[in-house]
Amino acid sequence: MIFYLQFLKSPKFRFNRALALIVLVLGSGSVYSQALNLAKIDSLLNSVEQSKKFMGGIAIAQNGHVVYSKNIGYADIENNYKAHINTKYRIGSITKTFTAVLVLKAVDEKKIKLDQTLEKYFPMVPNANKITIRSLLNHRSGIHNFSKDESYFKYRFIGKSESEMVDIIIKAGSDFTPDSKAMYSNSNYVLLSYILEKIYQKTYAEILKENIVQPLGLLNTYFGGKIETQNNESYSYDWAEYWQKLPETNLNIFSGAGAIVSTPTDVLKFTEAVFNGKVISKSSLKAMKETRDEYGLGLGENKFEGSISYGHTGHIDGFNSMYGYFPKDNISFIITSNGTSINNNDIAVGILSILFNVPYTIPKKFD
Repeated sequence: MIFYLQFLKSPKFRFNRALALIVLVLGSGSVYSQALNLAKIDSLLNSVEQSKKFMGGIAIAQNGHVVYSKNIGYADIENNYKAHINTKYRIGSITKTFTAVLVLKAVDEKKIKLDQTLEKYFPMVPNANKITIRSLLNHRSGIHNFSKDESYFKYRFIGKSESEMVDIIIKAGSDFTPDSKAMYSNSNYVLLSYILEKIYQKTYAEILKENIVQPLGLLNTYFGGKIETQNNESYSYDWAEYWQKLPETNLNIFSGAGAIVSTPTDVLKFTEAVFNGKVISKSSLKAMKETRDEYGLGLGENKFEGSISYGHTGHIDGFNSMYGYFPKDNISFIITSNGTSINNNDIAVGILSILFNVPYTIPKKFD
């Protein structure tokens, strides 16, 4: 199974490789073959919690409803605030799925076209007359990824204005001829955020709220700022003999590439609504799922015998997240952590093995 190619080579995202193991055992099994074994999933996650090696939230939805949710560990260790169902996490690049949906809503409203070129909005970007909205969405623009540069680590905690970010992107140039191949770049979605703001004459935060959050009743989803634990937001941590709190990236840098704060249940409510035709048109959803070099529009695709899933992963500071939606079974899951010293893929493999009725024994590493 190939899952979100942009993270294939990253040591923090081995989800695609781990899920590849499931291909060998899932076969044509279906979630519909029996009721979801939520008790076994709860047993797995109880073991994870007892290991004290993972902090975060897990949720599962089926047929448009969240059927399982569990939060583990602490949102704020220093003040002994335990995580709960309304604890919010930075979801990193899962934000890109939200941004892609916002762009496709604008397409449905005839405010923009997928094949429209970038030069209308940012003519100074190299190859702007050849880069389309579609190629920004599926990472085929060739625009260099600003977050790969050493200079990024000098301003990530301070932040940059829109004009400064555009200038950074322009000066970074192009890595390849537009549409000749695909290469993951946060710069694509930063520019898409600014384009949305030009179209609607509103901030990205307002556009997100008015077009997704309010219509879907997502009570815990918004454009993030400085972490506020009194608002049920979690800090992120790294394990080095004990949990160490990590500094906060300034989310204005990423905007629609990675600035959303949410809960696992809210992300799944959004996912279920999108894939069941409640947010964008059928034609836009079809375009969203069409992949080239493994990239759809704000999505990655998984393939295995009898099933296809769509989703994305996210990473920012100590936050790591992944979600997937299986249209054949109308089921989705999400794992979002604010601290982990084990491979979250092992948790994902366990959850999916149980969901798809594959023989599974809780590994000793969770003991």
